Amino acid sequence: MAGRARPQEQDMTMDAISQRFLMCRPTYFAVDYAINPWMDPTAPVDADLAIRQWEQLRQTYLDLGHSVELIDPVAGLPDMVFAANGGTVIDGRAMAVQFRDPQRADEAPAYRAWFEAAGFEMYDPKHVNEGEGDVLLVGDYLLAGTGFRTAHASHAQLQEVFGYPVITMQLVDPRFYHLDTALTVLDERTVAYLPEAFSPGSQAVLRRLFPDAVHATMADAEVLGLNAVSDGRHVVLPAQATDLAAKLRDRGYETIGIDLSELRKAGGGPKCCTLRLRQGKATK
Repeated sequence: MAGRARPQEQDMTMDAISQRFLMCRPTYFAVDYAINPWMDPTAPVDADLAIRQWEQLRQTYLDLGHSVELIDPVAGLPDMVFAANGGTVIDGRAMAVQFRDPQRADEAPAYRAWFEAAGFEMYDPKHVNEGEGDVLLVGDYLLAGTGFRTAHASHAQLQEVFGYPVITMQLVDPRFYHLDTALTVLDERTVAYLPEAFSPGSQAVLRRLFPDAVHATMADAEVLGLNAVSDGRHVVLPAQATDLAAKLRDRGYETIGIDLSELRKAGGGPKCCTLRLRQGKATK
């Protein structure tokens, strides 16, 4: 693709971009129901360990120079820790969410109230829309997932609200039920993804848009290795995704492995726990 940096060029220009995140402490984390293939209510969950692992993730962001804001957890909402599903925030505008599953429905007004109090320009969803779990900004495009959670009909509203061209990504593997479990944005030009998680047409689009993308292995995807957070230089990803981490280091990224094994029991990794609050255009 003309104008797109090759990997060796990219290594010389990589800068970390200071980011503002929203997170929710997993005070009430549990696996009491099953709404994705990762969840098994009969398996034991160590809530204290989940909190310690989450705290390590939060501290990692702070150590990297990012700011982290917190929303108060609500009793009875064990998945509220997965802040990425709480909304989509771009250029000071926030679109609230509408969850597919009734078990998570009460998270939506809690997150909406936080965005409103924080001063974001609010928009309410017209269709099922699970926030940044299925909506990823890459440069001048929005990649929008569908197939399991976010409704395809919501993609038109995303384009109208945010003014970015929206490119639909069809997910086909129920284990990778949100876009952010199958694809991670590394910087404004580059992504990493699992090809098998997408329909043939979406794979073709990804090849066209990102010819220099990093391809993850199924083994790394199965530990939610692609549920990662990048600031353009540092990539925070599950510690178990060792092959992906090596590929990223070969491209010049600095990787930081975090063990979120307890939260993975509900189908979540670093990105699921992290919502980016974009007040305006990012600054380096």
